[in-house]
Amino acid sequence: MEKILERYERYSYVERQLVANEPESPGNWTLEYNKLKPRIDLLQRNHRHYMGEDLDSLSLKEIQSLEQQLDSALKHIRSRKNQLMYESISELQRKIKEKEKTMAQQVQWEQQQNRNPSSSSFLVPQVPVPRLNIGGGNIYQGEAPEERRNELNLTLEPIYTCNLGCFAL
Repeated sequence: MEKILERYERYSYVERQLVANEPESPGNWTLEYNKLKPRIDLLQRNHRHYMGEDLDSLSLKEIQSLEQQLDSALKHIRSRKNQLMYESISELQRKIKEKEKTMAQQVQWEQQQNRNPSSSSFLVPQVPVPRLNIGGGNIYQGEAPEERRNELNLTLEPIYTCNLGCFAL
């Protein structure tokens, strides 16, 4: 029971401390206002100076410092602008290359369609179907029938051409 009471007192003490330090109390608002008011005034004065207003009250050293700050800010702005322009140009060049590639493929496809009007697509190659001719008949134009015959008098047409003479008998 004592542990429970100790825990209760500890938590209630912490809660009272939080309420006492709560920023919404009127005393804290006035302290906060008194801290922020000079800071806001300084920022407003600097803003007016950056805009070229109220420069009469500045000394030569302050004006030179202001000029240096404006120069460095201008360099930073120009650097960012150049970076954005470079990225934009690179993106446009990439799009132009893609468009040129697409147009070249379309021209190639149209040329192939003009050469082979019966073909449905340039992606499917026109390969002759292999045939087996049994019983004679010369299906090879310009070749002697003996060149491609085997012992059973079968005429075979190779599926793939081979430079090693693999179908030569």
